[in-house]
Amino acid sequence: MEYIVHPSAIVDAGAAIGAGTRIWHFSHVCGGARIGAGCSLGQNVYVGGDAAIGDRVKLQNNVSVYDAVTIEDDVFCGPSMVFTNVHNPRAAVVRKHEYRPTLVRRGATIGANATIVCGVTIGRYAFIGAGAVVTRDVPDFALMAGVPARQLGWISRHGERLPFPRGGGRARCPHSGEQYVLEDGRCMPQEDDGRSAPWK
Repeated sequence: MEYIVHPSAIVDAGAAIGAGTRIWHFSHVCGGARIGAGCSLGQNVYVGGDAAIGDRVKLQNNVSVYDAVTIEDDVFCGPSMVFTNVHNPRAAVVRKHEYRPTLVRRGATIGANATIVCGVTIGRYAFIGAGAVVTRDVPDFALMAGVPARQLGWISRHGERLPFPRGGGRARCPHSGEQYVLEDGRCMPQEDDGRSAPWK
């Protein structure tokens, strides 16, 4: 199955787009961009030529994925959230050679109007609240909110807050029943045999 492009959208030659991806009104995908299968790019989305997007990613309206941004599979980017790629931009100073890479790991959610300052990694299945400003790396399964963003707790793969006891231990996702363990400041799903391991 081929990808779908609305007549008002522009896809430059040299862009690689996976099967089943949908690109909606007034969006622009630059040559060199890599977009996986089954993605949805909403209205007025921009993808730079040195950006990479995995499979089943949802970019809501008005999201721009600039050069040096990498988004892994199953990531949700809410309406009008913002990526950057230069730490100290000036209109009169060219800094294209100073781009700082940003990585969004698998399954993460970035809420509407959030800002991701370049040079950070957002961990697997992390949840960035609406309007937050992320200025440093975010752990796997972390729940973040505020300006600047601070960790409020932990969240499951299904997007439910995990009720860990003080100091760590185990908690179950209220939606799925999956069990998680919090050890040494790291949240991990627990495998059926009782061993804890990072989510794959």
